[in-house]
Order: sequence, then C-alpha cells, then structure tokens
Amino acid sequence: MAKFTISGSSISQGKTMMLMVLLVFFAFVFVYCMPTLNNNGSLLSFNSSGISSSVQHLLLRQVKELNEKLIVPLEERVAALEDRQKKHPKVKYLAEKDRKRILITGGAGFVGCHLVNALMLEGHEVTVVDNFFTGRKSNVEQWIGHDNFELINHDVVEPLYIEVDQIYHLASPASPPHYMYNPIKTIKTNTIGTLNMLGLAKRVRATLLLASTSEVYGDPEVHPQPETYWGHVNPIGPRACYDEGKRVAETMCYAYQKQEKVNIRVARIFNTYGPRMHMNDGRVVSNFILQALQGQPLTIYGTGSQTRSFQYVTDLVDGLIRLMNSNVSLPVNLGNPDERSIFEFAERIIKLTGSNSEIINQPAVQDDPQKRKPVITRAMDNFGWMPVVPLEEGLIKTVEYFRDELKKSKTSNKKDSPDL
Repeated sequence: MAKFTISGSSISQGKTMMLMVLLVFFAFVFVYCMPTLNNNGSLLSFNSSGISSSVQHLLLRQVKELNEKLIVPLEERVAALEDRQKKHPKVKYLAEKDRKRILITGGAGFVGCHLVNALMLEGHEVTVVDNFFTGRKSNVEQWIGHDNFELINHDVVEPLYIEVDQIYHLASPASPPHYMYNPIKTIKTNTIGTLNMLGLAKRVRATLLLASTSEVYGDPEVHPQPETYWGHVNPIGPRACYDEGKRVAETMCYAYQKQEKVNIRVARIFNTYGPRMHMNDGRVVSNFILQALQGQPLTIYGTGSQTRSFQYVTDLVDGLIRLMNSNVSLPVNLGNPDERSIFEFAERIIKLTGSNSEIINQPAVQDDPQKRKPVITRAMDNFGWMPVVPLEEGLIKTVEYFRDELKKSKTSNKKDSPDL
C-alpha cells in the first residue's frame, strides 16, 4: 500500500525543485533573450539586437506571469516550510541510549497528538501512523520537518514494517457517530489493525500499549467499575462494533503475551476531553460546548440522570506514558473518579460559556451506559498516577479552544463566499 511521509527531507526537496525551475527559466531568458537587469535584479528591458519590440513586450509579459504564477508561490511555500522548521518547540536532548523510537498509531487524532507533543518534548523519536479518517495533519503540523518526527499516511489494517522500541496503538474511531459510520471498518481496525501491531511488536521486540476503553464494561451492573469486572455488553447492538472490537483486541494482546512473550500494556480509557477534540465527534463534551457557543439548545438523550466521569487530556497522556514505562501488564483504568450526571454537566457548560441556551431532552440512545466511574487503585498503587486537572480548569481551556475554532470557521467561510 502506498504511503506518504512528511519529514525534514520534504523541505530540502521543495527548495531543490524551486531552484531547478529558476535555473531552467533564467538560462532560457539570459541565453536567448539577453535581458537587462537593474541593481536589485529586476527586469528593465531586453537587448533589442535581433528582437522586435513586440517580441520584447511579449517576453516581458510572460516573465511577469511566470513570476506571479510559479516563482512567487514556490518562494512562499519554501519560506513557510523554513519558517515552520525554525519554529519547532524546543525539545529535551536525550543521549542515544535513553532516546526511544516510538510509534503512535492514530497519532494525528485528539489523544494521539497530545501524546506526540509530550514524547517529542521529552526528546524521543516519534513516528505517527494515521489514515486521517478522524485524525488531522494540523494536529501535528508543528513537528513536521523536525529531525525526530515522521508522519506516515497508512492504514493499520495493512502490515507495517519499521523498527521501533515502543508502540502506542491508539488507531480507531472513538466517538459513536464515527465508529457507527462504518462498523465493519471499525471492527477491522480493532482486530486486524491490532493483530498487525502485535505482529510488529513481536518482530522487533517492542512493548505495545493498547488504548482500550471503558466501553468494554458496556452498560455496567457493577458500580464503580474495577478492572476485574467483566462487563455487560450487547454483542449485536449498534455500539458492538467498537465495544466488542476493543474486547477482542484485549484478548489478542494477552494471547500474544502468553504465546509469543510480547510485552503488552492495556489502558482502559474513560471519557476524555480537551483542546483539539474533533468539532463534530458527537460526544457529550463537544456537543454541549458547540451548542452553547452557538446559542442552540443543549440536547440530552434520555433523562440526563446517566453519569460520566470526565478526565482532561493531559492527565490521560501522563497516565499512558507512566503505564507504558511501568511493569504492569494487567488492564489499567485511566479515568477521573469525579462522577457527574449529564444534566449537571450541561448546566455547567451553559454557565461557563455564558450562554442563554436551554436544555432539551430527546429519546434515549440504545445501549447507552447509565453509569460510568472508574476505580483507579491499580494505577495509583503501581505507578503513582491520578488525575490532577480540575473539571472547571479543563473545561475553560476546552471552551476557549472551541470558541477559537468557531471564529476560524466563520472567517474561512467569509473568504470562500463569492462576492455578490
């Protein structure tokens, strides 16, 4: 399968291409047209010997058009690439023995891009693999061109052959609208994709961390949910493609651990929010914030008494890194035990945004879990992790991000609108 990568070499290739175009063009002009240049290099006139004034005029016009259509855009692109390269965030220097080669599947997604930032700043070499179904290049563009970073356009359902020390396997749509859009593809990503990453981990003897989910507990009959709870999942419901996909992914991890001695980690991730969430991912945080900022009614499916536990994305990233570098191979819950009802959460969003939106109720969604609250004792006891960002603080940052994104969207729409 064809792959597209973006790295530091892309910039030098762009400069080389532009220089070749310039050389060919100016060779033609100087050899055949003999132009006269002023002190700053601008064209003044052509040598009139053997060339009529009409031909001179035509050549000057073509030179101008070529400059505007080809040379200037190329110069701007190269300048932008060079500027981007110069503005990379400063990263920590790590000696080669301490610097790890890390693969992040789904690294251009919401959680993945925050993980990329953390690992890059620590000084590691990071390769992101993403098919951009829900991920976006803009999430990782600040690292494009950095010597320690590589971006590969690749679908994990196809095998991947690279050398790495650690694999964070995050690839999968995670919001109901996205994973229900193509349930067969969701199943393939979580089964065949996980199988391919486990095969890679086996070949190169890398540690693999599976980003599993609290959805493996389904609509739980045990509350709060410890890792020892086996779950209550509808295997043929609309959410089954994701829930059961993650459950079988966990099964494969432990089969590879037992049979092939692959070093694995399993993180069961609870509801996570923060900047760079997909604007239209259909989850409660993004839905409520967008509706409130646009003055629309906040939509609650069901009575609103169902509960969720929301953790800020930087807390999750810290937990993932700690888990990867621990010796814990059992599943570990990563979530915030601060449990809130959906109705209470909606009221909080309205207050934070200063919105006048009302709250309306719609029919409940099939198989929607009624309770969510993690037991995080295993994470606390084994690698000292617990969430530290208060809900209010995290929501303020998230609301500001969505507010800025809406402003950019409006500005973009105005530029794209034709003048009437």
